[in-house]
This record gives sequence, structure tokens and C-alpha cells, in this order.
Amino acid sequence: MDAQWSKLTPDEKFEARFATYAAAEGVNFATPEAEKTYKERVQAIKDVVQLKKPARIPILLNIGFFPFAYAGVTVKDATYNYERLGYALKKYHTDFQPDNLASALIYGSGKLFEILDYKLYHWAGHGVSDTSPYQCIEGEYMTADEYDDFLIDPSNFFMRKYLPRVFGALEPWTMMSPFTDILELPFLGGFMVPVSLPPVRESFKKLIEASEATEEWFQACLAIDQASITQYGIVPFTGGFTKAPFDILGDTLRGTRPIMLDMFRRPKKLLAALDHLVPMATEMAVRSSTVNKNPIVFIPLHKGADGFMSDKDFKTFYWPSLKAVLQGIIAEGCVPYLFAEGGYNSRLDDIVDDDLPAGKMIWFFDQTDMVEVKKRFSGYSAFAGNVPASLLKAGTPQQVEDCVKSLIDTVGQDGGYALSNGAVMDDAEPENLHALFRAGREYGKN
Repeated sequence: MDAQWSKLTPDEKFEARFATYAAAEGVNFATPEAEKTYKERVQAIKDVVQLKKPARIPILLNIGFFPFAYAGVTVKDATYNYERLGYALKKYHTDFQPDNLASALIYGSGKLFEILDYKLYHWAGHGVSDTSPYQCIEGEYMTADEYDDFLIDPSNFFMRKYLPRVFGALEPWTMMSPFTDILELPFLGGFMVPVSLPPVRESFKKLIEASEATEEWFQACLAIDQASITQYGIVPFTGGFTKAPFDILGDTLRGTRPIMLDMFRRPKKLLAALDHLVPMATEMAVRSSTVNKNPIVFIPLHKGADGFMSDKDFKTFYWPSLKAVLQGIIAEGCVPYLFAEGGYNSRLDDIVDDDLPAGKMIWFFDQTDMVEVKKRFSGYSAFAGNVPASLLKAGTPQQVEDCVKSLIDTVGQDGGYALSNGAVMDDAEPENLHALFRAGREYGKN
């Protein structure tokens, strides 16, 4: 960002980012109607975020792997064969005409995972069945005695310890020296000695091979996404990405059980690490949002849900660092999109926080009582969610329509509300999904 940007207020930055979002620079819409529809959808999202009543309540679904089974494409096909990936997503977008894009980018490249020997996940055909979504394989990839190493230099810790543990192809990086060793000419040779070792050189060859696979995958995904945007005016809802500091540590570094023990055995180290992660998580959010010219920042919340920790521990370990990240994101004109998986019924009083400005976030709830959300969130934050995944799979179209109408009647009449499913949708009956869209479009007009 230039010097002029730094002089803008958060509200001015918010307006500037939404103007860029709506402009869709570089997008050649297939028809004037597609462009008009795109701009209307962006405006509806903006209205919801700002707690206003949109012309129609937007239907912003959390789409997972549903498009593949719907199109008769296995998940393995979609992650290895980009023509099949494109076919499945085109069929989903054509048949359902959603307001938000199911991006090809979220599913990843099986070829890339194989080249790097990714150990943190199993993916279709590699640890799980050809038709299954990917699965995280938790482990203690940062040990309890490594907090100090992480605090001294997180990037060095990631490069020489964490990444070699989760990518088999990068295991030789444990032999390398920190990049911060390169201070003057006499130090350069010493730094390069480990880089010259055959295993390290081989790891860089793997990295180049991975970069080539990435280019192929990325260009294919861009073409797939652009086709649906240009033809139907479908909006890419997520531009940036980050995580709550507690989840960064707990999901992929320490693991669930170890980080829960850390709250009791080493709380000061844990709190110091969480504080250390705040600027990193904030910068990642703003940078990715800026690059993608889209103000919405996706933040999946994993370990803050009811039952993972006490209310006292939530207030101590989870919420303060997350709130600091939210403040940083909002200050730069971006919009946190918080996906509160599971139930947040016992957290509502905590997350309605006077330190956060009103009309700058959107919360997606899974199993939280939406009547209680409405009571607390009125005048505070936009919200969405709560159409049960079980209903979309095991219910009837009429039950789905009744659920949608009930949600709109109960919590969606006054603005600041978007219609959405609760859990990410990997499995659903097509007629039930059609019922959701039909009821949302008919009943969500203002």
C-alpha cells in the first residue's frame, strides 16, 4: 500500500476495498446481465455486513465436496484431473446459480501433495478413499520444549523444524542454517555449505518440481473460477485467509491434546506465543485480501467452540488474541468472515465486544441458537448460517423450505443477515439444495 493509503481512516479503507471488489477489474463478463448480477451481489454482501437490508438476502453457502458427487466425479478425479474438476464445478454453478463461488482453489492438487510428501493431511486416494474429503492428521509437530525456539524466530522454526516434519521432501532442511546467519560476505560461504549437501540439493529439486505442478494447477483453477464469474456473475466471497492464533498453534503445530495441557502446564509460554502470532495472522489476512482485491477474510474457528475449553479459558487463551487479529483486520478496511464451527452458545456474551466496531464483520454459525444470536448481534455484527447439514441430506424439500422460511422470519427481517448452511456441505440431496435456493430467493426479497 502507498503512503496515501495509510492516511485513510478504517471506514475509508472499507469503502475503497468494496469499490475495488465491485469493479471486478480484469473480468470480462459474458453479458451485461452477468455484470449487473455480479455488482448486485457485491452490494448485497456489503449491505449485510453494514447491518442494512439488502434488496434480497444473499445465499452464501459453505460448499465443500458436494459438487463432485453431484456431477458423478470422484474427489480423486477432481484433485488430479483439472478437466474433471472444472466439469464438476461448472455443473454446480450452472444448475444452482449460487450467489457465491465454490472456488476450484480450495480443493488442492493431489500431484503437489505427492511431490512434497505432505504428512499433515490424507487426501483422496492417499490415505482416504477416492470419494472422501481430505483429513487432517494431527501430531505434535512442535514439541513442548520448543516454545522458546518458536518465540525467538517463527520463520526459522517453520523452515528448519516444522516444514521438514510435515513435508517429507523438505526433511533435509533440518541441515540448513538460519537465513539470518547471512550478515556479511565472510558468512555467506558457511551458510551455503549445508545447501550444497546432496539431500538438501535434492529437496530444492523437489521444490522446483512442486512449483511447476503448482503453476499447472493454479492456472487451471483460475480459468475454472473465471468461467463461472464471467458467465453468471457469481461472486468470489472469500478474498483473504487467516486463523485464530490459538488455532494456528493447536491445529497444526502442537495438536489438540498438547495445547490443552499447555493451558495448565505452561500458560505463560502459550500466552506469549499467542501474542507473537497476532501480527503474523493479521498481516496474512490483509496481504491475501489485498492481493485478491476482495475484502472478505475467511477465519475458520476450530477450538473455540462450546466444550473445547471452559468459559474462563476461552476468555484467557482464545478470545484476546483473536480479538486483536480482528481489530487489525478491520483497521485495514477488511471484513472478517468468522466460521464458528460447532456451537458458540456459551460464547455469545464474550464475542459481542465493545472494543470491536459495529457493522464490520460477518459471523457464520453452525449449531448456535440463532434467536440468541439475533438478540445479541442486533446493531453489532452481521451473521449467517444454521441450516443443518443433516437436513440437507436426510430431510425433505418441504422441510428445507420450512427451515429457510423460519430462519428468515425469526432472524432475517431487519438486515444484517445472510442465508447459509451450518457445517461445510460435503453431502446433500440435490432436490433439498434446490429447495434451499428456491425458498431463499422467493422469501428473502425485501
